Amino acid sequence: MRLTRFTDFGLRALMRMASEPERAYSTAEIAGEFGISRNHLTKTIAALAAAGIVETRRGTGGGAVLARPPAKLRLGDIVGVLEQKSAMVECFSTDGGACVITPTCRLKGILSGARSRFLNDLNAYTLADCALPPKPERRNGDVR
Repeated sequence: MRLTRFTDFGLRALMRMASEPERAYSTAEIAGEFGISRNHLTKTIAALAAAGIVETRRGTGGGAVLARPPAKLRLGDIVGVLEQKSAMVECFSTDGGACVITPTCRLKGILSGARSRFLNDLNAYTLADCALPPKPERRNGDVR
């Protein structure tokens, strides 16, 4: 199964946030670290916030912070949230697509089961299992 860029960005951001769960991260900081689009990352963070995976804070010291400890956030649940708008095949789209074999197709059920097993397998792991190491502290350009 190929994950979307949306999910990739979300997982990268969450892996960074899991390195220091009590710290708020700005989208600019995360986008800069990983060389990804800040605009797309902002949309991803909004989806994660709507799902209760992260909380966002405005103002000085604001940003996104994990809503729960990394050990309580299952990867399959996260991927399920981030991939929910991405149809694996046309007939999985919310409008059912325009597939002419839908009435007699048995593949949809097989693919649906495979997707469920994939997410269940991912749920054997938590965000804590793939957290990035904390970034070294920088002071005046020096790494400490």
